[in-house]
Amino acid sequence: MTKQKPLSSGHAERLGRRAATVVFLTFALAYLISALLRAITATLSPTLSAELALSASDLGLLAGGYFFGFALMQLPLGTWLDAYGPRRVSVGFLSVAVVGCVAFALATSFPALLLARVLIGMGVSACLMAPLTGYRRWFTPAALLRANSWMLMTGSMGMVAATLPVQWLMPLVGWRGLFWGLAALVAISMVLLAWQVPAWRRPDRAHGASQVGYRQVAQHPYFRQMVAIGFFNYGGMVAVQTLWAAPWMVRVAGYSAQDSALGLFAINLCMLTAFWIWGLVNPYLVHRGVAPERLILWGLPVSLGVLVCIVAMGPAAGWPMWALFCVSSTVVSLCQPAVAHALPPEAAGRALSAFNLVIFVGIFVVQWGIGLLVDAGESLGWDTVASFRAAIAVFGLLAAGAYLGFWRGQTGVQRVAALP
Repeated sequence: MTKQKPLSSGHAERLGRRAATVVFLTFALAYLISALLRAITATLSPTLSAELALSASDLGLLAGGYFFGFALMQLPLGTWLDAYGPRRVSVGFLSVAVVGCVAFALATSFPALLLARVLIGMGVSACLMAPLTGYRRWFTPAALLRANSWMLMTGSMGMVAATLPVQWLMPLVGWRGLFWGLAALVAISMVLLAWQVPAWRRPDRAHGASQVGYRQVAQHPYFRQMVAIGFFNYGGMVAVQTLWAAPWMVRVAGYSAQDSALGLFAINLCMLTAFWIWGLVNPYLVHRGVAPERLILWGLPVSLGVLVCIVAMGPAAGWPMWALFCVSSTVVSLCQPAVAHALPPEAAGRALSAFNLVIFVGIFVVQWGIGLLVDAGESLGWDTVASFRAAIAVFGLLAAGAYLGFWRGQTGVQRVAALP
């Protein structure tokens, strides 16, 4: 399968195996902490609600504050990454996360909690884009795909850590103590990043690729081909993993709150394992000439088929089916490093940040949209199960439409490549 040529080949600054391993582990620690911070409010929600008299809408806004801060920084982040490099940008951003964690630990009102949550989202917004920008220069294409999958695996570790381990620590240190500890962990990761990550060689301004801006990124054929599946399929996977799997288990499948928490724990473990396996097999697939686009073409129909089964099964679809949906959807994560590789290294930060913004807007739209559809069904007199099934069916249709658009683009590329 032929991929569109990048705008420029750029300059390679490959790291040796030992240096690459150290750099990866350093970035992985920061990303694990950021994922823990993303998911921790779900575990703390009963305590925060009781202690600070928060309503359900307060909790929803508090969770959304992280994503608001995160999305707010994506476009400037990409420009700064290309100009100043992952080390300086990561350390600078994480200093904001430290302030956010301390502010959260000291908060005594909802507005203070929300402001702290936004600061945390802003501060950790570079924790995945910064390493992927660096990996674009420092790693081979095969190693880039492996590193992307294993970074997502560490994110799943962070989300696992935000469930039962946080519940175990709560009686010992309290939620304020947890955030003081998280502030200290973020500070430690800053020191490690400043110590271990290579310096950044700024691009030559006379070089054409260095002039690639967000407009050129958005107009690039490969980027545009990936937008719909990034928005609906990738964003939908994360929306389910971080929100809608739990309400389905409780309100449709009849789980208790504790059983739902255990189900989420199991789903996150399955995701962790899936990303670990992707990291193992990706280099082999690259060497065999199997492109990420082909894997996405083969893999996404499986996740769509699982969604059909979930809607058809209704209350019989528990956490194993949602775990199967999330795991089968992980193939779409390959589009992120593929987008970075399709553009020159000098524009990797902007390409990755722009695509990450697409994904996060997709997460927000799918999370909110499913909720609106559930409420609409109930307002029409449908029962809860029927409303949830209809909402998931609509999401599935949108995801299928995004896949069909991607499939048409890929088959078009094949036809062009086959012409004499």
